[in-house]
Amino acid sequence: MIPTSIDEDFDLGEDQFHQLRDIIYEKSGIFFTDNKLYLLQNRLGNRLKDLGLSSFEEYIRYLRTQNGNMAEYHKIYNAVTINETYFFRFQAQLDAFQRKLLPNLVDQRRAINDRQLNIWSAASSSGEEVYTLAMILDEYLGSTLGNWNVQLLGTDISQRALNQAREATYTRNSFRGAITDLQKETYFEPIGNEFRLDGHIKSIPEFRYLNLNDNQEIGRLKKMDFIFCRNVLIYFDEVVKEKVLRSIYDVLSHGGYLFLGEAESLHGISSSFKVEYFPGAFAYKKD
Repeated sequence: MIPTSIDEDFDLGEDQFHQLRDIIYEKSGIFFTDNKLYLLQNRLGNRLKDLGLSSFEEYIRYLRTQNGNMAEYHKIYNAVTINETYFFRFQAQLDAFQRKLLPNLVDQRRAINDRQLNIWSAASSSGEEVYTLAMILDEYLGSTLGNWNVQLLGTDISQRALNQAREATYTRNSFRGAITDLQKETYFEPIGNEFRLDGHIKSIPEFRYLNLNDNQEIGRLKKMDFIFCRNVLIYFDEVVKEKVLRSIYDVLSHGGYLFLGEAESLHGISSSFKVEYFPGAFAYKKD
């Protein structure tokens, strides 16, 4: 999600806003509409302070001198993205995954003695979605989980979020979804006011930096059986949405499924996927 509060320490003029917006868009594909001027003014004001700059004009000049140095852009991504997530979010989708799609795939793979499962959370934020999937795999496969070669990959554009995911320590705010008391007791250890994830579940996923606007990097991924790309496309314009979806389609296995956010749709963007409906949810299949 993108924050909306306002900070007036630095003035971001309209022309400077357009320049800054274009720089961020070119690097990340994230597009800020005209009504987001004060958003960038607020969120990036601290970067000017940290760098000892006195204006956004100086900041824009600074960004243009960075050439291939991505360090400052990572700080921008950390500043302008809010990683709104929690365990077992969008329960109807997870029910479809856990009760139908995962069992079907496991049965198919067992029948041909193939024990490979590849799952990608394309905007994994602070890890709750990925660890939710890890818990589902653990519950469904049980003691046989170790017999499977599972690649559960979480990627994000925010290094800060990735570090939080690898730390795997959470507050009560992360438990406002459909997670049960038994799951909390089984998979988490209370540490003061926080909850530390069980080491077994923590060891299942891999977290990695990835910019969804980088189709070459996406193309290096293994073929995925399931891709969760939820509440991400809403921050891209139509051009980048189509580019990202082409990359996702290419890396998705035939018969694989793409999950989007509850309010997201591919209508008018891509006709490459087939829609499949489940109770309270739908997913996109690559035939």
